[in-house]
Amino acid sequence: MRQTSLVLTVILTFFLLSCSHKIQPPTLIAEAWNVGLLIMDGVYNTELTAPMDIFQHTQYREGIRQMNVFTVAKSKAPVRSFEGLYMLPDYTYSTAPPIDILVVPSAEHHLDTDLEDTEMISWVKRIAASATYVTSHCDGAFVLAKAGLLDNSASTTFPSDIDHYKEMFPHLEVISEVIFVHDGKYITSAGGARSFDAALYLCEHLYGKEIAERLAGGLVIDWDLSSVPHLIK
Repeated sequence: MRQTSLVLTVILTFFLLSCSHKIQPPTLIAEAWNVGLLIMDGVYNTELTAPMDIFQHTQYREGIRQMNVFTVAKSKAPVRSFEGLYMLPDYTYSTAPPIDILVVPSAEHHLDTDLEDTEMISWVKRIAASATYVTSHCDGAFVLAKAGLLDNSASTTFPSDIDHYKEMFPHLEVISEVIFVHDGKYITSAGGARSFDAALYLCEHLYGKEIAERLAGGLVIDWDLSSVPHLIK
């Protein structure tokens, strides 16, 4: 069974690589927010697709500064999510356009080996320096903390990893029992399905309550910021 799975993976990878030259990055809307989602092997589906869904749907709302949504990875090689979804990145670290909103979803190894990826950590730190907002979901906060971005900001992470987060970064102000924290340009969230809440909050922050409710309604989500445990500093 394992051998069959390996063969199928090799075949799929070959197919994706062979046709990757046909896949073009998305057409960017002029004057829109550029939203870059960092992906890598082991990225969790929901924490990637939740903000992608919410932000991409701003393109169907008139009268606002819409969002260009794209993925960024270390290379153009296929990325496999933790749940098994294969995807081809839109851009690499070196080819991505300027990013206004950086999104760091959680990935399988954000508590260990990913934090040793100096190229990735350096890229996140560099992009964050010029980004207007930097958001993380679940253990994506570990990446931001490793890059030194949260030293002066309150933050949160996946509920069951709060203690580990405090142990690894004892100098941080860590907030528990909330869905998200917004401090300065940084928005960190508990992740999972509540990643939708953090994404909708940013939209409400940028566009107002009515637009956020319409975006939520388009995805059949009941959105009421007052009912979501959060901290805004």
